[in-house]
Amino acid sequence: MTEADVPAVHALERILFPVDAWPEQMFRDEIAQSATRRYYVAEEPGPDGPRIVAYAGLMSLEPIADVQTIAVVPEREGRGIGSALLTELIDEARRRGADDVLLEVRADNPRAQGLYRRFGFSHIHTRRRYYRDGVDALIMQLPLAAPAGESPAGEGEKE
Repeated sequence: MTEADVPAVHALERILFPVDAWPEQMFRDEIAQSATRRYYVAEEPGPDGPRIVAYAGLMSLEPIADVQTIAVVPEREGRGIGSALLTELIDEARRRGADDVLLEVRADNPRAQGLYRRFGFSHIHTRRRYYRDGVDALIMQLPLAAPAGESPAGEGEKE
């Protein structure tokens, strides 16, 4: 994600997360912190040029990485875009030396929870009434450091 992407990303954010949308400046602040953050967009060709259809971001402060956001426009869900972005976030966490990746997901979003479980995340805690509309957040964790003799989660697996 670049500074030029922020207005389009923010417009999607307001549509996809109307209750909990980040302010536009928050995206600018996040991408400016490249030492601890990494943000991506997924684009597709459109009649007026490339169109952003998904975005995702990671914060990494050793030994933990945290998925800050991940979103795909509804008409492109189920096409592997979210999986590709999540794979890139996990790879970035590994490059930055994280032992674990954490994330929050709405308790009423089984589709996202299923994606995270397929990647090896497990539910470790619930934050009651975390979201502005009172929905709980499930805290999920993906260990990247494997015990001796085991492969880290996700290695060698195909979606």
